Amino acid sequence: MRIVLFEPEIPANTGNIVRTCAVTGAELHLIEPLGFSIDDKHLKRAGLDYWDQLDIFVYPDFFTFQSRYPKAGFLFFSTKGKEIYTKANYTKNDFLVFGKETAGLPDYITQGREDSIFRIPMVSDCRSMNLSNSVAVVLYEALRQGDFSGMS
Repeated sequence: MRIVLFEPEIPANTGNIVRTCAVTGAELHLIEPLGFSIDDKHLKRAGLDYWDQLDIFVYPDFFTFQSRYPKAGFLFFSTKGKEIYTKANYTKNDFLVFGKETAGLPDYITQGREDSIFRIPMVSDCRSMNLSNSVAVVLYEALRQGDFSGMS
C-alpha cells in the first residue's frame, strides 16, 4: 500500500505514520510544503528507529506527485466523503491520500473524484479524527481486504 500525506503539519503525526508504514510495509509519500523539517527531532522520536525500514518520497506539489503515477489508483479520505472507508475496494498499489490536519484536502484535488472520496464514521459533534489514527484505521482495512498478504 502507499500512504500519501498532503501538506502534513504536525511532526508527531507524521512520525507515528512513519512507524505505521514501517510495520505494514507501506510506502510513505509526502506532498510539500511540510509543516516541519524531516530532520525534526519530534518527527524522528515519534518514528523511533523505523526510518530505515520504509521508503519515503517527497514531492514539491500534488500535480508533480500525480504526474509520476499516471495509471495509479487514488483513494481520498475526507470528512466530506459520502461513502465510508470500508466500502472502498483497495488494491495493493493504490495511493491512499490524506489531507493536512487543519484543512483536509483542497477542492482542486478532490473535485470530480467524488466516487473516490471516503470518510471514517464518527459522531456528528466532532470535527475530525487525528491524522495518524485515520491513516492506521484506513490502512488496516485495506490490508484486511487483502487478507494481510505478506504479514505475519
